[in-house]
Amino acid sequence: MILYPAIDLKGGQCVRLLRGEMSAATVFNDDPAAQAREFAAAGFSWLHLVDLDGAFAGQPVNGAAVEAILAATPLPVQLGGGIRDAARIAFWLERGVARVILGTAALRDPALVRSACAAHPGRIAIAIDARRGKVAVEGWAKTSSIAARDLALRFEDAGAAAIIYTDIERDGTLAGVDVEATARLAEALSTPVIASGGVASVADLARLKAMEGSGIAGVICGRALYDGRIDPAAALRLLRGGAAGSC
Repeated sequence: MILYPAIDLKGGQCVRLLRGEMSAATVFNDDPAAQAREFAAAGFSWLHLVDLDGAFAGQPVNGAAVEAILAATPLPVQLGGGIRDAARIAFWLERGVARVILGTAALRDPALVRSACAAHPGRIAIAIDARRGKVAVEGWAKTSSIAARDLALRFEDAGAAAIIYTDIERDGTLAGVDVEATARLAEALSTPVIASGGVASVADLARLKAMEGSGIAGVICGRALYDGRIDPAAALRLLRGGAAGSC
């Protein structure tokens, strides 16, 4: 199971939000490239990047920070936030992003998602962010009437690399990940699922690891890594199959 450390970009800085509220941002590093190097040195194998400003604006905003991260580390990067057309998808893949994440487009422009998956096999992930089980889009500013599971099932045959499932109500709260809901979604799909939202401890990671057989292939972690609640070495050892040890 892959542990993806999150670098959320707002105003060129590395931040974490509380339940997706842009007004509730905590700055953890004003140098995202330096943060990326720290994560690489800690032994992570991937980075998860989100252009928060871009998600709200509908177009990339923190491109310079993303470019700096790509230049700072050879780790593969998955990037989302404001990427809503074929040209921008191709642009970032050509610039060195390993995987582009499409979120709002999955609901608003499913044809784009399907064509992108076909054009770039294994390099498109679909972000499904849910508030009380319903899909939220446009930087989580709007909640639809579509259930997260129903939207995910629409793309079962699209060839996406992964479904990234975020429980918005838990994101940034350190309240614990909703393992059961994530596992239920993973069991309903053949597409691998990456869990996100609320991870607070190595115990949360252990619960997800125990459900790996359901189709949970990874987990995204932000605040708990930044504030030291989760020790990277212990977390990586656990998810790679060893004992977690103390944290």
